Amino acid sequence: MYAVIQTGGKQYRVEPEGVLSVERLDGNPGDIVEFTKVLMVGSEDAIDTNATGASVKAEILEHKRQAKILVFKKKRRKKYRRRAGHRQQQTVVRVREILDSPSGDDA
Repeated sequence: MYAVIQTGGKQYRVEPEGVLSVERLDGNPGDIVEFTKVLMVGSEDAIDTNATGASVKAEILEHKRQAKILVFKKKRRKKYRRRAGHRQQQTVVRVREILDSPSGDDA
C-alpha cells in the first residue's frame, strides 16, 4: 500500500516504513505527526483518488539542514555583486502507517 501526501507545498509518495525528508515540522524526535492532506491511496490492485478521511502517521527521526546553496546577484557594469548562502531546514520522518478511513470508522 502507498499514498501520496502533500506537506510543505510539495507532494510525496510514501509507503509504510519508508523514510523521507520534508520541510521543517513542529515537534521533537520521537513524536508522531499525522498528515491529513492525502491526495491518493493505492494498493497493488486498486487506486483511490478520492481519499477523503485518509491519513498518514509518521515518526519524527531528526531535524537537519540541507546542503548549502549559493545565491549570487550581479548587475553588469554597475559594480554590484552580492553573495549569500542558504540552508533549508528539514525534518526526517519514518512513515508508520497509512489509514484509509477515519479512526473508529472501519466500514
